Amino acid sequence: MAVIPFKGILYNPEKVDATLTMAPPYDIVSHGHKDDLYKRSAHNIIRIDFGKDRDGDNEHENRYTRAAAYLNDWLKQEILTQDDEQCFYCYEISYMIDGTERKTRGFLGAVKIEDLGKGKVHPHEMTYSKPKSDRLNILRYCNANTSPIFSLYSSEDKIASSILEQIIGLTPFLEFVYEDGCTHRLWRICDKSQITSIEKEMADRDVFIADGHHRYETALAFKKEMEVKGLSRTGEEPFNYVLMFLSNMEEEGLTLLPTHRIIEVDSEIRIRETLKLHFDLTKISSEAMSGEQAIEKMLETMHSKTHCFGLYLTDTGNYYTLTFKGASLDAALPECLKKLDVSVLHNFIFENLLKVDHYDYEMDPAVAVERAMQGSFEAVFFLNPTLIRELKEVALAGHRMPPKSTYFYPKLLTGMAMYKF
Repeated sequence: MAVIPFKGILYNPEKVDATLTMAPPYDIVSHGHKDDLYKRSAHNIIRIDFGKDRDGDNEHENRYTRAAAYLNDWLKQEILTQDDEQCFYCYEISYMIDGTERKTRGFLGAVKIEDLGKGKVHPHEMTYSKPKSDRLNILRYCNANTSPIFSLYSSEDKIASSILEQIIGLTPFLEFVYEDGCTHRLWRICDKSQITSIEKEMADRDVFIADGHHRYETALAFKKEMEVKGLSRTGEEPFNYVLMFLSNMEEEGLTLLPTHRIIEVDSEIRIRETLKLHFDLTKISSEAMSGEQAIEKMLETMHSKTHCFGLYLTDTGNYYTLTFKGASLDAALPECLKKLDVSVLHNFIFENLLKVDHYDYEMDPAVAVERAMQGSFEAVFFLNPTLIRELKEVALAGHRMPPKSTYFYPKLLTGMAMYKF
């Protein structure tokens, strides 16, 4: 697998404030947050990466044509500048989790696009078609990757890691605290010997997509469009590569969080009675406990066990823990998927037991409960986080988990560096 440096497009710190121009990944930006980002700066990257639709939009004037116009205009105005030489870019995020400071560190590079399952690039989650259509239009109009794919690799040699350790001792090109409280830093890696060392280390590595499956699949689709048009003659044209953030999973600093499920169930299904047949159901909440205390105790109990879920029922207002009685899931699934909590939840609880037709996602446990109480939901299921080794095992076996099985925290910011074809 080839990982190469590229001439990054970066915001010009002499003309704009990075705290005002960066944005979270498009898939976690709500409608209201998008409005805030628009108001924050006339040069916020959201206008390119995930712009607004307008009344009267047509095939000649729409958010994708506006995205391309913004990109070109900002380059002309030197709001954005493109580096003159090929570089890798060290990207580090300092953040707090459970009262402890941690650092996610890796580098941005251009990765040779391969068909999934046939090379060294491995997905781990299923995807939806609508986001892929949106991301493909961004590529068609902008001819650029505006947002990096978050990927992992495994190297006990830690050659790139040692280079990054040296780089962070230098003054960063960008350093700022974003609205999420995380400190984001970016350095150029332009030294030829360091670039060569990184390229050699990555040449035979498996790469695991952590966050950005839609972006990879659309980059692959765009590459194939260019091939159909006869524009791929050497296989080394820029569109044969995609922008990735690559982090060594052998380093500390990576954090996975769970995404909880809020569900609707047919009124004829008795949730507690059905679940008791296969799970040890233990009530957590009491009249003496606040909701916050019940959630805290429930999560604490879940973290101490395997195959243990949390449950909130809107009809009783109570919290429970569910411990699976089976050693593994009895389903027509590969072994690496059977033992995952998210597989037990989706393939056994949702599909077989409760016949769940509709569910929604929520990261914050308290918000999940609030949403359930305000809507037409019957229950909230809480999950422990998927483990990195489980992600690696599923990906290497060529299988995929249900959507939103993993949530890597913190998120990379869109706008730190772009890769233009």
